[in-house]
Formats: sequence, structure tokens, C-alpha cells
Amino acid sequence: LATMADRTIGRPLLLFISIISLKSVSYSVPEEMKRGSLVGNIAQDLGLDTRRLMSGKARIFTGDSANYIELNRERGVLLIKEKIDREALCGQTTPCALHFQIILENPMELYTVAVEVTDINDNPPLFERSEMKFKISESAVSGAKFLLERAVDADVGLNGLQSYFLTRTDHFVLKLKEQPEGEKVVEMILQKPLDREKEEEIFLVLTAMDGGQPVLSGTAQVHVTVLDANDNAPVFTKPVYKATVPENALIGTLITKVSASDADKGLNGKITYTMSNTAADVREMFEMNESNGNLILKSNLDYEKARNYQIHVQASDEGGLTDSCKITVEVADINDNKPVINIMSQSNVISEDSKPETVVTMVNVQDFDSGDNGKIHCTINEQIPFILKPTSSNFFNLVTKSKLDRERESEYNITVSCSDEGVPSLSSSVTLTLQISDVNDNPPVFERSSYEAYIVENNTPGLSVFTVKARDADWNQNARVSYILEDSSVNGVPVSSYVSVSADSGVVHAVRSFDYEQIKDFHFLVKAQDGGSPPLSSNVSVKILIQDQNDNPPQVLYPVQTGGSMVAEMVPRSADVGYLVTKVVAVDVDSGQNAWLSYKLQKATDRALFEVGLQNGEIRTIRQVSDKDAVKQRLSVIVEDNGQPSRSATVIVNVAVADSFPEVLSEFTDFAHDKEYNDNLTFYLVLALAVVSFLFITCLVVIISVKIYRWRQSRILYHSSLPVIPYYPPRYSDTLGTGTLQHVYNYEVCRTTDSRKSDCKFGRAASQNVLIMDPSSTGTMQRIQSEKSILDEPDSPLEVSYVDAVGHRVLDNSLVAVPPLQRRHSIPFGNKGRADSRYLPICVNLNATVSAGRTKSGAEWIYCFSSRRQERWDGMCCCSSAFSFSVRRTVRSATPFPRK
Repeated sequence: LATMADRTIGRPLLLFISIISLKSVSYSVPEEMKRGSLVGNIAQDLGLDTRRLMSGKARIFTGDSANYIELNRERGVLLIKEKIDREALCGQTTPCALHFQIILENPMELYTVAVEVTDINDNPPLFERSEMKFKISESAVSGAKFLLERAVDADVGLNGLQSYFLTRTDHFVLKLKEQPEGEKVVEMILQKPLDREKEEEIFLVLTAMDGGQPVLSGTAQVHVTVLDANDNAPVFTKPVYKATVPENALIGTLITKVSASDADKGLNGKITYTMSNTAADVREMFEMNESNGNLILKSNLDYEKARNYQIHVQASDEGGLTDSCKITVEVADINDNKPVINIMSQSNVISEDSKPETVVTMVNVQDFDSGDNGKIHCTINEQIPFILKPTSSNFFNLVTKSKLDRERESEYNITVSCSDEGVPSLSSSVTLTLQISDVNDNPPVFERSSYEAYIVENNTPGLSVFTVKARDADWNQNARVSYILEDSSVNGVPVSSYVSVSADSGVVHAVRSFDYEQIKDFHFLVKAQDGGSPPLSSNVSVKILIQDQNDNPPQVLYPVQTGGSMVAEMVPRSADVGYLVTKVVAVDVDSGQNAWLSYKLQKATDRALFEVGLQNGEIRTIRQVSDKDAVKQRLSVIVEDNGQPSRSATVIVNVAVADSFPEVLSEFTDFAHDKEYNDNLTFYLVLALAVVSFLFITCLVVIISVKIYRWRQSRILYHSSLPVIPYYPPRYSDTLGTGTLQHVYNYEVCRTTDSRKSDCKFGRAASQNVLIMDPSSTGTMQRIQSEKSILDEPDSPLEVSYVDAVGHRVLDNSLVAVPPLQRRHSIPFGNKGRADSRYLPICVNLNATVSAGRTKSGAEWIYCFSSRRQERWDGMCCCSSAFSFSVRRTVRSATPFPRK
């Protein structure tokens, strides 16, 4: 069905490092094929994969033509989209073909496809009129010609009109006459003279047949009326008339005029002009004046639709004689169509690192005029890095001319203007907006080549010193700048221990407090790095200068202040005014005006005797020394710096006014002894105060701890819900006045694993196992203490005694074997060590032995001790478990137990 033809590969063009190929494929299909019929396997014929058609978004470009063909990307085939009628598409033009392009993207490729539509015999020959009437004089001689209206067959080739047949008759025969343009004119030739008296009217049938399979035909009636003799037929001056008319000619314009002559006179010489054998669309375009033969424009012309017209004109006289001619009307093109610009593929964004000759978009331009009117020239606006290159007929590529720079121009409005060569020239334009996408091609740039900042010493750690700022000409993420402190060291210490840099803002913070006397300045590097991939960076040098602060007082170098001995300057009594006694020497480790020192006399034994030089610290006499002046002179000199606020130091200068050393020694020995005594006294007073304070605080802590401990113990007992309810048996009595009960009563204490859910039950039979607690059982404690190892065993049974029927106590270790309990559930509580009448519940481990006794005051007590410690408790023994046991107690006092 489809055949490959003329594959041509065009020159390669770069489209984002892709290749555009130009190939052509031809197919041939018959008309009137059903919708969806296969035209050809375009993928196979072009050597493409169906996946390439899908990824390249293959599509058909037909311009302004109707789209009869569609592309199935999945199958890679061309299909009939709309039923094709060759006669409606091309008329009589042969061959009839559809031309379109197939475009693929990424990379961009262009293929030209031609589909020839072949004719099928689907149209029979048709006569425009169903009846043709002739008036023929009986005097018409043999051989007279009568032009018949020809049939029209829309098909072409063999399917077109091939022959005519006339019903059998003795008077006429048919003759086909070939025209120079290949048209066939049918004429009816008079073969035998007519006789009106014999046959006034003749009815014939003219049949037109084509050459298709099957053969189709059309018929028309030929009505011949025999007239009286008219022996001269009209004759045209020319067989063919030619005329040219511009396509913008107005309606009513005279195209041309035909003329014929008839030698007859009268009515037989009157000629009538009519159009015959002319298509209906031509009849709609032109009008023939029957009387004068003028051809008038009836409708608007369009060169792009039809470039010429063929008109057949018949001249007939009243006698029925005719002649024919043909008029050829040529339509002259005028420049009435602007170029049409079609953007076939457009990229709205292009990267700024695209190489030159990168294809941005493909443009198709069409001008339906012809000749110079259809010749197109396209340009784009200047001063932009793009050019428009022609690739093939009416196709252009917009490509980059040079490198792009988004930082210089981020968007281009490209206007494509196309004009033809007509007079006057017509033009059209379209504007494309192209965005330049950013790439990380610009490193951050600091506002300064280097930075220098000052900070006053003794600053607060975390103080903001200054800010470094860098800018990046890129955009978005590529322009996001981060600041990084480069690794370096200052005097062997990492610079990060001195300063830090905020990654987002570039603010430099002081990490530590600086001391001008230790470090006066230091250098480091800050790196600015953008967020591109890969990131770009730049460094800047930063110098931090520490400014001095008056934070150091003056230090006195001379005279030296010692604690153990005293140094004195001697001044002879014969010293004159201005005598140099000594010089106070001091230094200040600060700098600048903070280190400028001044000396003043603060205190003196005799202020009228000495003075101190303000700038040099020299101590001189201001009057003559006399015998009345004291030997011991004490001068207090204050040394101040010039800082704000100023700092000072005080030095004591001892001056001895004497002429001999022994005199000086005796005076200053007493002075030293008094001073040493005062110093010792102060030391002992401070030591005593410290000891007393320590003892007071220690006692206070101990008292508070004891109070807290007792309070916690009372809170534990207060919140316990275990009651102790005494049970008095029916036989209770006081005998012999001793206050001792001869009978026993039982307590049964039942405990669960939850110590707050306890219960007491009474009324157990006396024959049950009980613990006997009376004074005689005190020996049990000594025996248990000696057998401590047995109590440590978890499975050791308790020693249990019980009372038989007659009241005798019996010891039997085999009667009761209480299972061991977990020690974490055994929490002793109660009023420890209190021998009074208050009895509280006590929880102990069952691995314990219980003993009873009496206090000196007569109150009874119970020993409940385990293998780890021995404690005396007032009250009864219970356990924090689901087991129960009984405690049998002999009450030695008639006073009942209080319920608490």
C-alpha cells in the first residue's frame, strides 16, 4: 500500500546538542478510504522506533491545509483521519497529493511526507442540461456541424470521460474533436439532409461513458427541430480568445468580448452568444451577454484558489446554425496575502551556558501569493545574541549567536518579522519571550577587599563585632551566600576560639573576652560560599584590633613593699630645701593615656616637710629640716593613671630624719614589733569567727535533718490503714490483784501484697499455732543471736510455741514452716524504741524471730528482729504478704490497748 521514496537527509542542525534531520517519504492511497485505514508504517519507513515517536512528541504539521491524515504514535503508522474526496481536494489536477511534515522534539527532527491520492471511478459523466435543443434548417448540407454539450466527469484518467454514443439515426453521426488543451468536444454531424415535411422533430439520446470498472455513463436528450432553410452559420473571428484579469478586479469588470458573423440576413443573421460546455463554478464567476458577446466578471476572483478559467462560447443564429470558440481567462496575482508565521517548536527557557548555534525555536513562514509576491525575507531585532537561519523552503531556525549571560540580560523579547517582495510589500511579525535560566557561574564578591574592625578589651563573650557582606550576581539558590570561618590559628590557638561567623548574616562575634595586654591584634579569613552545585566561593582577610581599656592599676616597683621588714629612707637633719629623699617608681601595663602616671602625696606625718613630683614621683623636702622634726616620718603616696575612670595604687614610704643609724634602728624596731602584734591579733580573731560559724551551721543542719526524718516517719504511720484492735476473750478477769491475765487472746493479722489493704480476724481456737510472748521468752533472743546463721537461710522455719488444752506451753519447730517472703515487701515502721502504752502495727520480714518482754515502767514490748539487725518495737508483728499468721500475746496489764 505504501512505498518509500526519495529519502533525503538534510544537513544537521544543533538543538541543545541535538540533530535535526530532513527526510521525505511518499505514499499512495486511493480516495474514499474509510476513516482509520492504514496509509503506511511511517516509523519503519523512517527507521524510527515507536518509543522515539512517543518521547519526541511526534506530530503532523500541515499549515493551513485540512488535516486528512493522523499519526498513531503507539503503532508508528499513518491513518486516514477524514475520508478523502480527490475531486473536492484537487479537482482535475493530477497528480493529487497531500503534503505535510512530521516534527519530533528532543532532539528536533523534521520529515516531509507526501501522500498521493489516486482516483477511483466514483463519479459518472453528467450533462449539465438533461435536454439539448437544436433548430436545423432543412437546407442544411451534409457535413454540417452541431456542437453538443459535453458531459462532465469529475474523475480523471481512465475513470474520466472516454466516449459518446448517439442513438441510431440515419441523419446524424457523432464526432469527437480534440482541443489543444486536451479537451474533447463532441459534435453532431449532419450525414443526410433533413426533410421537414417528412420529419419535423427528431428526438435522440446522447450517452457519455467513462473508462472505469465498472463503466459509468450519463445521458441527455437531443431535440432537433427542422426549420426552413438557413444556409449560413455564424463564424467567430478567432477560435480562441485570451484575457488576463487581476484577482482584485471588481464585480462587473469587462473581461473580454467575442464576436461572430453570419452571412444571412434578417432573423437568420441575428446571432446569440451563450456559454456552453462550461463548469458550474465558472458560470458563477462569469456572465456572457447574449446580444453583444461581452464576458462580465460576476464574482470575486482569488488567484490562490484558481489561476485560470476555460469558457466555451457558442454563437447561434435564428436558423439554428452555430459556431463555437473558447475563452481562456488568466488571473493575475497581486500581493494581497501577508506572510503567515507559524512557531513549530518553541523553548521558553534556555540555559545561560548554552553553546553558540544552539537552536531555540523553529519557524515556518508561508505566503500564498506567487512570484515576487510570495518571496519571503525574515529578520529579527538587532542587538541580541540570536540569529535567524533558513533551513529549507519557508523554514527557519532561531539559534544563539554568542554566549548568553543571565546576569547581563535575564529575558529577551525576540521579534521575528517577515515581509514579501510584492509592491507594496506586506509583512507580519511575532514576538517570542525567552527566559535565560541561571547557572552558577559567579562566585560571591565581598564589598571590601579586606576588613578591619576594633573591639575594646574585656568585652562580653558573644558580642557582635562587625559584619562581612558578600553579594552573588547569580539568582535564587545560586545567589544564596553562606559565610564560613576558615581554619587558622592565632598564637597556636584555633581562631574559632576567638571569633565566630554567622553562616547566614556574616556577623562576626567575639567568642571570648580579649585582653589587650595579651593580644593586640590578629588576622583570619572568612569564606563566602554560594548555594550552587558545585558551589563557588571567595575569601576575604579580616583584621581585629584590640583597643586598650584602663583595666590595670599602676604597679609600684620602688620602694618595694615587704611584709616582714621595713625599709626607710634616711634624711639628714642638715638637708636643705629640695633635698631628694627618694623616688617612687611605678609602671602601668596599659597603653596610651591609660599608662600616663601622676604622683600625689596622700598622707604624711608632716605635710609641710615633703612634696612629691607630679610627673616623676620624686620625694623632696620643701623646707629646711629642723631638730623638732620627728625621726619617724610616714608618707602615703598615691599613683594614678590617666584612664577613664582612673585607677590608682598607694605606696607607704618610711622616712627616717636622723644623722646616725643607731637612732633610726631604735625607733623603727618598736614600730615593727607593734605592727607584728596587731597582725597576729587580727589573724586569731578571724580564725575564731570561722570556727564558730562552722559549728553553728553544722548543728543547724543536723537538727533540721532529724526533724525531717521524724516528720517523714510520722507521715508514713499516719497514712497507714492497718488497725490494731484488741480482742478481749470472754474469760477475761483480774485475779490475785496482780493485774495479769491467766488466759490468752489471739490476734490474727492478714496482709496482702498491697500494704494498705489489710484486715484483722479474731476468734482463732487456742489450739492453733501462736507465738507466745511473755517474760519467759526473752531467752529466745540470745539463742537466735547465737544461731544467726540459721536465720539467714531463707527456708529456715520459725520457732513456734503453742498452748495445749491444759494451758501448758509447748515448743515445736516442726509445726509451722512459713515460706520465705521477698524482703522488698518487708518495710519496718512504727514508733521505734518507745516503751509506752501506744501500740502501732509493725511490718517485718518473716525470716525473723519474735520475743517479748516488759519495760521498767511495766509496759509490755515485743522484739521483732531479722537476721540483719535487732530492733525493739512496741506493738505486734505482721507481714506484707498474702500469708497470715497469729500472734498470741499475754497481757500483763488490765489496761486495754488503745486504738490508734
